[in-house]
Amino acid sequence: MNKLVNTHFVKCKSVIFLLFLTGLLFSIDTQAQVWSLQQCMDSAQQKNRSLLIARNNMEIGQQKVQEAKANLIPKLVINGDYRYYINLPYQFMPQSAFGGPEGVFKEIQFGVPHNINANLQLSIPLYNPQAYGAIQSAKIASELTDLQHRRSEEQVLYEVTNLYYNAQILHYQVTFIDENLINANKLLQNIQLLKEQLLARGTDVSKTQLQVEQLTTQREQVFSKYTQVINALKISIGMGMDQSIEVEKDILLSAMDDYSQASTLDMRLVTKQNALLNSEISLLKNLRLPSLSLYGSYGVTGFGYDKAPNEFLKFYPVSFAGIQLSYSLFNGTITNRKLNQKKLELKNNDLHFSLLTEQTNLAIETARQQRSVATRSGATTLKQTTLAQSIYDQTLLQQKQGLTSLTDVLLADNTLRETQQNHLTALIDYLKADLDLRKTTGNLLNK
Repeated sequence: MNKLVNTHFVKCKSVIFLLFLTGLLFSIDTQAQVWSLQQCMDSAQQKNRSLLIARNNMEIGQQKVQEAKANLIPKLVINGDYRYYINLPYQFMPQSAFGGPEGVFKEIQFGVPHNINANLQLSIPLYNPQAYGAIQSAKIASELTDLQHRRSEEQVLYEVTNLYYNAQILHYQVTFIDENLINANKLLQNIQLLKEQLLARGTDVSKTQLQVEQLTTQREQVFSKYTQVINALKISIGMGMDQSIEVEKDILLSAMDDYSQASTLDMRLVTKQNALLNSEISLLKNLRLPSLSLYGSYGVTGFGYDKAPNEFLKFYPVSFAGIQLSYSLFNGTITNRKLNQKKLELKNNDLHFSLLTEQTNLAIETARQQRSVATRSGATTLKQTTLAQSIYDQTLLQQKQGLTSLTDVLLADNTLRETQQNHLTALIDYLKADLDLRKTTGNLLNK
C-alpha cells in the first residue's frame, strides 16, 4: 500500500510539475513583448545613459569651440570706483617752486577726501595668434569628442548584441532542458509501471527520479541566468526593470561575410589625437609671437569735499585710446618644457598607432579563424544532436519492449544532452566570433 501511494504521489508530482512548466512558459510568451535585436539597438541609441552622457559631452565640445572664437570678439567693460581718503596721500614738492632753495622738498597733502571714477572700456583684438590656435585646437578636440561618442555607441551596441545573443542561447538551453524533462518524466512513468509489474527494481526508479531532479535544478539555474541577462539587457537599452521583454526565439545566423576592412574607431581616435597634439604644439609656438589690440576708455572722475565753507562735488571727463602690443621676452623656459612634453606625447601617439594596427590585424585574423571553426563545428554538432535524439528515441522504445536496460537509456540521454550542449557552444562561438569580426573591421555600426 505504501509503495502504491508513493508511486501515485510521484506521478502526481510529475504531472503538476509539467503543468507548472507549461503555465510558466505560456505566461512568459503572452505577457512579455518580444523585441528584435534591431529594436534593442535602436532603443539603446536613444535611451542608454552612457550615450546620453556622451551626447552631452559632444555639446560641451561645441560650446568650447564657441568659447574659443569669443576671444576674438570685442570686449566692453564698465568700471566704477569710489574712494574716501581718511588720510590724503602725500607728495613731495620742491621748495624752489615757491621761491625756496633748490634741492629742498616739502611734503604736502594733495586732493580731496571723496574720489569717484566711472569709465567704459573697449578692447578690440587686432592680431592674436594664440586665440587662432586655441580655436583650431578646440575644433579638433570637438571632433575627438564626436569620435569618442561613436566609440561609446559602438561599445554599447556590442554589449547589447552580446547580451541579446546570450539570452537567445540561454532560452535555447531552457528549451532543451524542458524537452529532456518531458522525456525523463515519461521514462519515470514507464519505470514505475514496470516496477509495479515486478519488471524493474526500486533502484531503477531512484535513478530516474534523480535524473528528473537534476534536470529540474539545472533548469532553475539556467532560467535564473536568463533572467539576469534579460535584466542587464533592459538596463543597456534604457528600459525600466518593471517592464517585461523577451528576445526572439529563433537564432538567425547571417551568411558568411568577410566584411570589408575599414578604419576602426580606435584607430581614428589615435589619428585625431595626433592632430590635436600637433595643434597644441603650434599653439605653444604661437606664444612666442606678439599680440596686438586696440583699446579705449571713456569716463568721468569726480572730486568731492564735505567741509564748510567749500563744500562741492565736481566731475570731469576722462577719455583716451591706444594700441597695445604684448610680447613675451622670457618666461623661464616654460614654453620649451611644454613643447618637449608634447613632442614626446606625439612620439608615443605614433607608437600607439603602430601597435594598434598590428593588434587589429591579429584580432581580425583570429576572429575569422574562430568563426570558420565554429561554422564547421555547428554543422557537425547539429548532425550529432539529430542522431543522438534518434538513438535516444530508439533506445527508449527498446526499453519499453524490454530489449534494453535502463542504463542504456540513461547513457543515451546523457549523450543527447552532451550533443545539445556542444551545439549551443558552437552557436555561441560563431555569434561571438562574427560579432568580434564586425567590430575589429569597423563594421559594427553599419549593421
